[in-house]
Amino acid sequence: MVMKKQHYKTAILFLYLFMCGCGRTVPEVDIHKDSGDTVKIEVEVVRTPAERNLGLMYRKSLPENRGMLFVFDTDKNQLFTMKNTFVPLDMIFIDRTKHIVGWVENAKPLSAGPFKIDKDARYVLEVNGFFCRKNGIAEGNMVSFRNFPK
Repeated sequence: MVMKKQHYKTAILFLYLFMCGCGRTVPEVDIHKDSGDTVKIEVEVVRTPAERNLGLMYRKSLPENRGMLFVFDTDKNQLFTMKNTFVPLDMIFIDRTKHIVGWVENAKPLSAGPFKIDKDARYVLEVNGFFCRKNGIAEGNMVSFRNFPK
């Protein structure tokens, strides 16, 4: 069978787009534990007020070792709610030096909160409930970010 010139160009375009997609990098948060082990979490990064307000609302599940990283412009006492959020979450609070300063464990779905800790944070990482306990995460653990969009 002979491929027509237009079909050949279309096939090449799809192959190119597929190959570009395979090499894409996913933003990741790495938590460096005192033991030397690293816990890796693929994240969605949210920076704007509209993105932060939506957060993980309306989602019915969150895959293991996935989460959402909320990025704020300044350090402050961050307040969260579980309004319209169906998945129990751990909320990990990270300061500007990228150290974990505390977390809320297993926040109850569909509850108003507010969920917070009594320390300032620049970042908040939301992951599945009991993630910190399951992975041995501790206050003071260092965090690094990889493959972040500008």
